[in-house]
Amino acid sequence: MLSDCHMHTKFSLDSEADPEAMVESAIAEGLQSVCITDHEDRDYISEGNQWTFDADQYFAYMGRVQERYRDRISVRIGVEIGLQPHLGEYYKNYVGQKPFDFVIGSVHLIKGRDPYYKEFFEGRKDREAYEETFVETYENIRSIEDFDVLGHLDYVTRYGRNQAEEYSYAGFADIIDQILRYLIERGKGIELNTAGLKYGLPYAHPHIDILRRYRELGGEILTIGSDAHKPEHVAYDFYKVPEILEMSGFRYYTEFVGRKPVFLKY
Repeated sequence: MLSDCHMHTKFSLDSEADPEAMVESAIAEGLQSVCITDHEDRDYISEGNQWTFDADQYFAYMGRVQERYRDRISVRIGVEIGLQPHLGEYYKNYVGQKPFDFVIGSVHLIKGRDPYYKEFFEGRKDREAYEETFVETYENIRSIEDFDVLGHLDYVTRYGRNQAEEYSYAGFADIIDQILRYLIERGKGIELNTAGLKYGLPYAHPHIDILRRYRELGGEILTIGSDAHKPEHVAYDFYKVPEILEMSGFRYYTEFVGRKPVFLKY
């Protein structure tokens, strides 16, 4: 893989990484491009802090990074927006105000609660929590149009008490197929996010059966990202990606430039 299209820096509430350090790590990994996609998670407040950033400062800073590294690596400017059903109009205005290269739409909150915290799973089985998350994901993508790919589709399984034990594509096929079909019909993609492997799952996000199903249904847009929050996690386990793609039926992957997909062989 020659590009990492999902990473975070100090502009995200959950990272302290300097953008330059992330770019240097990408160069060391032999990448030809990166897209920095910091969090704009409107209406997510954690310990009194909003999961948003100043877009003007972001573009000014990243513009300088682009110029500094222009002869060594292509640095693209993206964003990861946090999907919630009531935020359609907000993100329409937000995304339209800046020339982002790439917009990931991700679900971090389910009815206002993040699966990262154990309370989300209290009083129910993992399977019930997973089902609720997929149902909410479907509602989100029907409410918000202004993104290019759906991020880490089965993110919730990172944090289940037993992670993958109560999870499979087959167990949630009806609702997952609804999600995939809706995305495909609207020309949107999904991402292969290797952070699942970092969190101890036996699969990258999403599960390979979902990647395969997305391809079977006619899905074509698949970006690759590490979801790195530290320089040492850039291009995490990317050496495994070609085999995952081949097993899923893909002969190419996708990058975005100016919100337009670019299809590349691996």
